Amino acid sequence: MRDRISRRNFLRTVGVGGLVLLNPPRLLSSQTRGGNVVLRWNDAFLQGVRESKLGPPMVSRALAVAHTCIFDAWAAYDRLALGTRVGGALRRPARERSLINKQTAISVAAYRAGADLFPASVATIFDPLMASLGFDPADHSVDTSTPTGIGNRVSTAVLAFRHQDGANQLGDEPGGLPGVAYSDYTGFAPANGPMDIRFAFDPSTVSDPNRWQPLRYVDGTGTLVTPRFVGAQWQRVTPFALTSSAQERSPNGPALYGSGEFVDQAEALLEISAGLTDEQKVIALYWADGPRSELPPGHWNLFAQLVAHRDHTGDSEHDLDQAVKFFFVLTNAILDAGICAWDNKCAFASVRPITAIRFLFQGRQVRAWGGPGQGAQTIRGEDWFPYQTRSFPTPPFPEYSSGHSNFSAAGAEILRL
Repeated sequence: MRDRISRRNFLRTVGVGGLVLLNPPRLLSSQTRGGNVVLRWNDAFLQGVRESKLGPPMVSRALAVAHTCIFDAWAAYDRLALGTRVGGALRRPARERSLINKQTAISVAAYRAGADLFPASVATIFDPLMASLGFDPADHSVDTSTPTGIGNRVSTAVLAFRHQDGANQLGDEPGGLPGVAYSDYTGFAPANGPMDIRFAFDPSTVSDPNRWQPLRYVDGTGTLVTPRFVGAQWQRVTPFALTSSAQERSPNGPALYGSGEFVDQAEALLEISAGLTDEQKVIALYWADGPRSELPPGHWNLFAQLVAHRDHTGDSEHDLDQAVKFFFVLTNAILDAGICAWDNKCAFASVRPITAIRFLFQGRQVRAWGGPGQGAQTIRGEDWFPYQTRSFPTPPFPEYSSGHSNFSAAGAEILRL
């Protein structure tokens, strides 16, 4: 039986992607300018995300890689913990398991991770943080009898492993764009031609109304762009705990064009669009997570920051230990959730609301949100637009399954534990 999507589940599946506006960037939290170094590095990573142009799955991976480097460095100074790449081979004796040694190893590993994952932010974010902590980023010692050597050694191991994990971070995968980080190398080609939102909807660009359609629009910099499927290779990325990216793939996929379920979903979205309350709009703005934000995966790191500030904000050894484990588990759960979501996106390449609504209701009058300051209006179906800005009309990847929902379910479950 096909996966049935209730109105509530429909919101989870397409509502965030179809009903959101951009949110402003969040600044580095003043609460983490002292105290727990893990929280300070997490803040730095999130600022690196905001300054980058990474897509959501790339952000989930980057945060997981960064916090794995931190965990592996810390594990060398814990009695039982095993690093992900070297196990317990670098474990230091009890007399060396001091707070300062942990802080040093963590900071060196975090710096190497940040520089690797967000190279454009080294001078603006990571160098100043290292200086404020009193550590030397130019010290590349791999003497594992020292915390600096531990940090350098484990970060090198983690990063080397992840450079070959299928994400194509270095842009060196055959079939990709040489030197272009995270470029697709699978040969994915959209079934439909691009929709140019500057002009009237052209139904002839839609060859298959079940499939994703690229969009052409003027972005926030004034540049005419036609983004490719971001993360088209993501079902090939090595997960953290899953045995396969397809492990949680839907057996049926989304409702298909021509079915009653497809029409029901579209009509439900129109009803939501026409009845948007101020509260719903504010919620949509908050969860937008578009360009210049920390994106959906990073949003859950913000929530984790709040929890950590409440429970582990101090500079005690216990607070540090708990924060390391907390962010390690959180970010890797979100990494795997993103791999699952993008496996579905790759497998089904499903249509997004901006194409589905326009194609289904072309030539008809519909009631929907009419644009900024317009409220609900009666408009032509082919003119329908999601509750987003024209400079970022819809995220550049297929709809099903929802990235927001997958990232959030994983993040919420970890925070609940």
